[in-house]
Amino acid sequence: MANSESAIPAFRVARDAGEAPRVTLTGQWTLRGLARRADLLGDELRPYARNPEVHWDLTRIQAMDSVGAFVLWQINERHPPAHLQLQPQHAALFQRWTDRRVATAEKQRPRRPALADMLATVGFAATNHLASFISLIGQFLLDLAYLVAHPSRIPWREISGTIYQAGARALGVMTVIGLLIGVVVAYMGGLSLQTYGAQGFIVNILGLSIVRHLSPVFTALLVAGRSGSAMTAELGVMRVTEELDALSAMGISHSLRLVLPKIIALTLVMPLLVIWTDVVALAGGVWAAHAAFDISYAHFFYSLPHVVTPVSFWLSIGKSAVFGWVIALIACEYGLRVKPNTESLSAETTNSVVTAITVVIVLDGIFAVIFKHAGLL
Repeated sequence: MANSESAIPAFRVARDAGEAPRVTLTGQWTLRGLARRADLLGDELRPYARNPEVHWDLTRIQAMDSVGAFVLWQINERHPPAHLQLQPQHAALFQRWTDRRVATAEKQRPRRPALADMLATVGFAATNHLASFISLIGQFLLDLAYLVAHPSRIPWREISGTIYQAGARALGVMTVIGLLIGVVVAYMGGLSLQTYGAQGFIVNILGLSIVRHLSPVFTALLVAGRSGSAMTAELGVMRVTEELDALSAMGISHSLRLVLPKIIALTLVMPLLVIWTDVVALAGGVWAAHAAFDISYAHFFYSLPHVVTPVSFWLSIGKSAVFGWVIALIACEYGLRVKPNTESLSAETTNSVVTAITVVIVLDGIFAVIFKHAGLL
């Protein structure tokens, strides 16, 4: 009988002179124990809960479950008392109701329109990427200055390896693409000019379109999809396999040994690939023009130097070098952002290719406007 009475949830209040009241809870504050006493205890304890100076002692409680914690949490206006002593195993019960209250408040908080959330997310992501991109450029310039001061530290092997992977191994696909570009431009342009009896101007269309725009842009797009994605995936795999962490542990700079060789190599490779694409595309255009419209080879080779001036050629080469530099920077920036999981690896590789292609097209438009206003086109 005594055990039964001691299991009944109850409390007592101690009022020591000069000290705040102390409310000590006893018994079993459980669903079974509070079945008929929850309202009564709530009415009796609520006046003490309004006083923030009251000390609550829950260490004498024999048992407590979520219902008992909820009754006390609700009595104290849905937050734990300021002065609370309780057993460690009971702390999680109060924390559960507190977390649920916070989650409910978050759901009830008025949300911004979906468009505002989208713009805020896009703006934050763009700012974050821009900051990382600028930081990578600054680190590249610092590493370049270091190598100028210490030529013996130049990573020739990494640079030559990237040149081979991004340049020599890309000649096959660039040959096919160049031939198709030249044939399509010559045939479609010749059909349009044939209406006006001006097939001879096919040379002008081929020279201007291929050398100035099509060859640098198409080469950059293929390099972004082929070499840029490979660079991002390479750095991402090194992140997943913790090779980057191992390099850091050995004191080897990521930017000096991994990023800088890729940027330098792709900046050098792009103009060479563009020159090769120019030659192949013009050869395909000459063959298509001769086969479809009976344009002689002599006329083509005589007129081409007058159409494609040295200024146009070197502007194309310079533009392609900028494309290669930007593609390598974007590929390395996204590669270093990969988290150590395969999902992040695939996502960042895709983002790298899409971003590089977009930036190349935007830069080509900017160069066209600049060259036009400068009187170079």
